[in-house]
Amino acid sequence: MSVAFRRESDEEHKEPKFELPLPPGPNMVTARGLALIEAKVAELEAAVAAGGEEEALEGLKRELRYWNTRRTTAQIAPEPEEGVVGIGSRVRIRMTGKKRVIDIVGHDEADPSADRLSFQAPLAKALIGAEEGEKVDFAGKPQAIEIVEIETIPD
Repeated sequence: MSVAFRRESDEEHKEPKFELPLPPGPNMVTARGLALIEAKVAELEAAVAAGGEEEALEGLKRELRYWNTRRTTAQIAPEPEEGVVGIGSRVRIRMTGKKRVIDIVGHDEADPSADRLSFQAPLAKALIGAEEGEKVDFAGKPQAIEIVEIETIPD
């Protein structure tokens, strides 16, 4: 007997939809990052409540589960010590002769194109714990980055 006559439904031949992967490690966030997560949850809850096509709703629900997990596991990072780079720091650096300003934030708040780096990014990892005026190693190069100034990211 052919498969067409034995199949219970079309569902068994669809590609499985996996949950969105969670980044490894702790979910450290800034206060702004937590507010962004909460806004995303509210936006998705409203979209699910509005209803729509079943497949689109399933995608929204999957995304909502991800963001609910991120909200539940979020830990606001302690404010960095003055003059020391940490999560929530805006760091002015000099690297290969060029100046750059980097904000170190939680994973979900990161936007590398806007120089908002996750605390888990290699450059952020190299900077965390450094002090103003210090030179740090990066990408196998000793003293590749000079910390020019450190401040708390303004709200």
